[in-house]
Amino acid sequence: MKLKPLADRVLIKPVPAEETTLSGIIIPDSAKEKPLKGTVLATGDGTKDEKMVVKEGDTVLYGKYAGTEIELEGEKYLIMRQSDVLAVFE
Repeated sequence: MKLKPLADRVLIKPVPAEETTLSGIIIPDSAKEKPLKGTVLATGDGTKDEKMVVKEGDTVLYGKYAGTEIELEGEKYLIMRQSDVLAVFE
């Protein structure tokens, strides 16, 4: 897959949602918490007003409703503006 985000956008692979079960109850996909953490796979070049701070390989924390979900080759990804990234894990 070759996908290069433009300007101040980043491509993120979300960490899979944790499956928690209580007393043998299976939680359906629709009821699982949306992950808020992921790995940056690609970044744009930034804009003249905002340089790119995150880089490929960073593990980031983002808002619950941030970004646009896309599916490529059967995998789900998020593409969002760098300003939607809340923090970088060190």
